[in-house]
Amino acid sequence: MIVLAAGNTRDAEAWKAYPDSLSTNLIHDPGQAWNAITVGAYTEKIDTELPEVEAIAGDGCLSPFTTTSRTWDSAWPLKPDVVFEGGNAGKDDFGAIGVPSLNLLTTNSRPDERLFTTTNATSAASALCARMAAQLMAAYPDFRPETVRALIAHSANWTDGMMKMYLTQGVARQNKRDYVNLIRHCGWGAPDLARALWSASDSLTLVAEDTLFPYAKEKGKIVTRQMNLHSLPWPREELEALGQANVQMRVTLSYFVEPNPSARGSASKFYYPSHRLRFDVKRPLEPSVEEFVSRINAASISDDPVGPMHPKDPDWYLGEFQRHRGSLHQDVWEGTAADLASRGFIAVYPANGWWRTRPALERYESPTRYSLIVSLRTQQTEIDLYNAIAQKLVIEV
Repeated sequence: MIVLAAGNTRDAEAWKAYPDSLSTNLIHDPGQAWNAITVGAYTEKIDTELPEVEAIAGDGCLSPFTTTSRTWDSAWPLKPDVVFEGGNAGKDDFGAIGVPSLNLLTTNSRPDERLFTTTNATSAASALCARMAAQLMAAYPDFRPETVRALIAHSANWTDGMMKMYLTQGVARQNKRDYVNLIRHCGWGAPDLARALWSASDSLTLVAEDTLFPYAKEKGKIVTRQMNLHSLPWPREELEALGQANVQMRVTLSYFVEPNPSARGSASKFYYPSHRLRFDVKRPLEPSVEEFVSRINAASISDDPVGPMHPKDPDWYLGEFQRHRGSLHQDVWEGTAADLASRGFIAVYPANGWWRTRPALERYESPTRYSLIVSLRTQQTEIDLYNAIAQKLVIEV
């Protein structure tokens, strides 16, 4: 697994223009890489320890050092993937300045001179991300790199400061474009190691590692070959008992592609990715699993994420047209527990890539690994979802 720093803004004039400068200071090459986890920077450091100097970024907001993908073409991945602490800068009557107390403490590379020094920006943030990846690998040594990457993104949350910066305040439902804008600045927020490691009674996480054959050759043509259908062990009776209580379902799909350096656009046979995967969840208006599978098959054949006829599913943050960028896909659904009770299946299926569109290279029978993570979060209730699902799994086994 590769962890990349998004790249830094070191221009004090840009710091003065914060936060507007964040939208024009773009992630540095190779931060756009599909297979890497790209790390931006936020900060909780606001005490300058100098009465005449004020911190530029507020508590929980993006660091003035970070870069974003705000102006990237819509076909490019949603980057950064996550943000970690990267320190802050200060400002006084004369302009923007660096302030040691707003940096992170670290060991010095020359301990014979001094034991400690300070660091900041996305280099410091990416080091913290690599540390979290190592902690997850130590706790779960059998997990694939795809899973570790997915867990980091899945555990992330936006701070109040991030949401105030990029979401419309005072509205019941956010526009999907606002969420895309938020992610292109802040990624999916700041990861939480405890959340990645453990499930609580009101918040549980299911992890599936699987393999899929995206394509096959039939009658001289390369066609989509396989989709995987995952049954979600939701405790239907318990969810229906919660009725109109709010439930949040987060889905993360992580896989690695074989890049094509000679890619010539997102819609030609010279695709950049070898293959692409998508996910979709059964919808309440689909009366049977067979009808859900039929819709997914049609979407896979046409390379359309939804197809011309489909029941609407508006309660996702991003939706089908926005979430499938790059090779790390994540989306959040919010609705009632009763509505969730009928969403018991999730499909993972292929979309086009050069393994399919360039048959002369004979890569169309290659398998791909993926990791799928699904979690539920509810408000504190008397229903223990974790134990309810654990008992259901024991009964099914």
